[in-house]
Amino acid sequence: MKFADLMPAIAFMTWQNLVMIAVGLILIILAIKKQYEPTLLLPMGFGAILVNIPFTAALTQGAGTANEVIGALDVFFKAGIVTEVFPLLIFVAIGAMIDFSPLFQRPSLLMFGAAAQFGIFFTMVLACAVGFNLSEAASIGIIGAADGPTSIIVSAQLAPQLLGPISVCAYSYMALVPIIQPPVIRLLTSKKERQMHMKVEANKKVSRATLIIFPIAITILAGLIAPSSLALLGFLMFGNLIRECGVLNSLSKTAQNELANLVTILLGITIASTMTGERFVRVDTLIIMGLGIFAFVFDTAGGVLFAKLMNMFLPASKKINPMIGACGISAFPMSARVVHGMGLKEDPTNYLLMPAVSANVAGQIGSVIVGGLILMLVPLFI
Repeated sequence: MKFADLMPAIAFMTWQNLVMIAVGLILIILAIKKQYEPTLLLPMGFGAILVNIPFTAALTQGAGTANEVIGALDVFFKAGIVTEVFPLLIFVAIGAMIDFSPLFQRPSLLMFGAAAQFGIFFTMVLACAVGFNLSEAASIGIIGAADGPTSIIVSAQLAPQLLGPISVCAYSYMALVPIIQPPVIRLLTSKKERQMHMKVEANKKVSRATLIIFPIAITILAGLIAPSSLALLGFLMFGNLIRECGVLNSLSKTAQNELANLVTILLGITIASTMTGERFVRVDTLIIMGLGIFAFVFDTAGGVLFAKLMNMFLPASKKINPMIGACGISAFPMSARVVHGMGLKEDPTNYLLMPAVSANVAGQIGSVIVGGLILMLVPLFI
């Protein structure tokens, strides 16, 4: 009996498989030791190991033959990613977590949700320049929003062949916000700017009626302007309505906890089904990862620079700590926590959490709207 027949997994193991197994181990280490979004990176890392062992039963074996065996991860992928069910359920959970009250208390922070999306469009231009078509470039650019569900939905519709690397990049970079954002923020701000305090409008109350009307009004308005954004924005706002209506408290808690945790685990390990060596260890995948980093960094920089520009026209009492601009990306609430932590490190009395969360919420809305606009406009130019 040949060794390949006795131990086929070892005999057919390639260096690409070994590289991806190493990547999986790194993700697991980051999740456990560094605690970088463990609910996401742990299943992604374990899934990467699972799918890079040759002849793994987790993936479909013998496709198209009489002996075809359907793998569980392929079933999850078709049922949850291709149909967009998993990312939309995540949006329901995120919507239930979001409190729009701080944003109403300082509406000017809503602008950071737009300012921190500029990197998406610069990356689209750069991606086209290096050889990707417009649909692929738009899908790569959306990585900069640091919004995994939006990245999955946009790439699934515009560039399904790139869904694997794009979704992995989006979620990996989102989880690595504590590593990626601080150096960019420090590079663009002075110590004095990072120590800047912001006045919190704690006495400015927001009525319950306003908080209930807001998700309904935003859904209708977005639907009339960009119907293609409704799947994204509608599920986000539905989750928020569950939170604010006051009569579904148990469902709101379920969405924020059990639903979010369960779907995140399934999403992470399902995305890993695309992380096979032959698909991932390729030049074009490395280019996508590089462009994704560029988009992410540029979005962070765009938000910080926009805050500095605003401060040139604002009175002293209304000036904004430039670090808040970095929260305009959609990595909610990781980016807000990072900026708040940086503020405390510079000055232990500097509490930036409320304005940071406000800008972060604006970034969540902004990324969803940009994703919807891309889905609506890009097909017109193809």
